[in-house]
Amino acid sequence: MTQSTLIDSHCHLNALQFDADRAAVIERAGDAGVRLLLDVGTEPVEWDRSLDLARADPRVRCILGLHPNRAGLWSTDISNQLIHLLASPQVAALGETGLDYYRLGASGQQQREVFIAHLEIASQLALPVVIHAREAYDDILSVLEEHGRGTSGVLHSFAGNVGHAERAVALGYSIGISGPVTYRSGANVREVVAAMPLDRLLIETDSPYLPPHPHRGKRNEPAHVALIAAAVAEQRGMAVDDLARATSENVTLLFGVP
Repeated sequence: MTQSTLIDSHCHLNALQFDADRAAVIERAGDAGVRLLLDVGTEPVEWDRSLDLARADPRVRCILGLHPNRAGLWSTDISNQLIHLLASPQVAALGETGLDYYRLGASGQQQREVFIAHLEIASQLALPVVIHAREAYDDILSVLEEHGRGTSGVLHSFAGNVGHAERAVALGYSIGISGPVTYRSGANVREVVAAMPLDRLLIETDSPYLPPHPHRGKRNEPAHVALIAAAVAEQRGMAVDDLARATSENVTLLFGVP
């Protein structure tokens, strides 16, 4: 693959799992052709860590928001803190926000209220939104239809069906593809990859989570976005270099990153 064509559009480089070798992880990503990493801070304790990483390394930008499982932390003070940090030049988007009905770290009602608040902030600040959806696609899309008109963003690590993806694209959202596209159980994701317009696809690792085949059971890292690019390119019947270039352009346009 041609060097310097890939972007990992969603990783958790600030996670404690990378504390022992974070610099080496970033270097391995560069060696694999990854020229930009979008690091996601999912709660207040992570926001400063993510910003510090982005300030220290031009290959990193950050995405800040309150994960739905942490929605119980939401308050006026937290909202104001987030809005303040979102003004930092290293911030590319707001998120991840959304709904997670698989692991209810907060009630569905709390999650919905905080999700709507994030959409309102994104609209006010003209920021794209990174959405976490787990066993909640119908409700996610209903909230976007009711409260997210005029916003844009990505449904990250997409695990829904083609119908869900088509509704998201019609609302102005893109589809983030991660490790499950390489899993035997990922037929639905591969169907989405084949069906979606190329200009609405992003690739990501969600590392240290969701490692692609053949790394399942191990810590994921941003260099593995090259494996996801290869799987998506195969599913679409196109060259990996072309897929990498197109998805990187999609990230640049959506998030306004260089």
